[in-house]
Amino acid sequence: MERRNLAKLHIRLAAACILGVVFTSPAIASLPSSVPTLAPMLERVTPAVVNIATRGKVVVQQQDLFNSPLFNDPFFQRFFDLPQRRRERETRSLGSGVIVDSQRGYLLTNHHVIDGAQTITVTLTDGRELDGELIGSDPDSDIAVVKIPAQGLTALSIGDSAELRVGDFVVAIGNPFGLGQTVTSGIVSALGRSGLGIEDFEDFIQTDASINPGNSGGALVSLDGRLIGINTAILGPNGGNIGIGFAIPSNMAMQIMEQLVAHGEVRRGRLGVSVQEVTPELARAFKLDSTSGVVISRVETDSPAERAGLLPGDVVLEVNGRRIRDSDAMRNAIGLLRVGQKITVHIIRDGTEQTLEATIEETANVQAEGGDFSRHLRGALLSQQFFSSGRPVIRIDDVRANSEAWQAGLRPGDLILSANRRKIHDLDELRAATGLSEDLLLLNIQRGNSALFVLLQ
Repeated sequence: MERRNLAKLHIRLAAACILGVVFTSPAIASLPSSVPTLAPMLERVTPAVVNIATRGKVVVQQQDLFNSPLFNDPFFQRFFDLPQRRRERETRSLGSGVIVDSQRGYLLTNHHVIDGAQTITVTLTDGRELDGELIGSDPDSDIAVVKIPAQGLTALSIGDSAELRVGDFVVAIGNPFGLGQTVTSGIVSALGRSGLGIEDFEDFIQTDASINPGNSGGALVSLDGRLIGINTAILGPNGGNIGIGFAIPSNMAMQIMEQLVAHGEVRRGRLGVSVQEVTPELARAFKLDSTSGVVISRVETDSPAERAGLLPGDVVLEVNGRRIRDSDAMRNAIGLLRVGQKITVHIIRDGTEQTLEATIEETANVQAEGGDFSRHLRGALLSQQFFSSGRPVIRIDDVRANSEAWQAGLRPGDLILSANRRKIHDLDELRAATGLSEDLLLLNIQRGNSALFVLLQ
């Protein structure tokens, strides 16, 4: 019996060492100082993770006489000349941020944390409250850069997120539910998550380290205390954590930060191709060993891709040495490059592998003025964009207030799918379609997650 009790004690001691748990029993109170713990690493890195509180205002228009959705329709407002009154509503947001440059006072957070903020208050772990200045923000990747006074700051070292492997231990640090700085741990559950519809550019690290509301913009760090991700989203019922959290890789975040600091915005480049997934049927047709990569289905005229010698039917395997698994990976690889940057594109053509060089160019924007477009589009700033599948589309980037395009009901972010019942893929096709009739213009618009027809007269 005595030997059995001694064996049980040894088992408890082993479990305590593995889990880093110190029991208060007098028999084991004097555990050795080598018990595994994350405390020393956290003492170094937690001063670099901050809490962010924002305040803003949104203008809400209300009907003085009618609250019915019918009378909130703009047509009825104009027809009946309904009086309106403007009401301002204050908005507040809580989140987290990570100091990455202590000399210049730069910290990273999520775009959705500071979106619409008029004031940004940054609270450090030592209790200091500092006013934050927004340097730049990119909604497509959900990254923002905020500047605070660079006095006595601690910055996190940046890790290489490309070296992460599934199963690596990670720690999430943030401000969940406004409770204050909180640390959780877990592992990397998956890499390269995309197609979730959370952001336009997705290459997420998935982790089971608890990430909850308020953790957004916080740090995902490796066990050696290096920043390897910016916590951004969770997948769970009612916003609760079920062990599926997502972080933006540090490599992507730092690429975005460089452009935001330099230009205040991200100047995304273009290669000038449309691509599609390699299905098993296409793999057999192109005599490929696997379905990895993307097939170029279209090359734009006078584009970097055309000048580089890329052709429809080429199968792209790598861009700048980065493996291209699918169209999302292709979109990320091109969309995050600087304008003017030279790239190598490794392809298979007719069963032979070869590498071509191209120079990334800025996405072309066209102001729809003059006689090139229908008068209904005047005042709209248009650009060539691509769906995550690689299919091209025309996007309305901006609409001048009180212009004909604005009065017709067009808004920034609208995607033009067709014009006068003709499918639209590029600006030349839009010019041709809108030139068919000057009196009527029927547009099929995608706005957010919905699509609608708009008849402009």
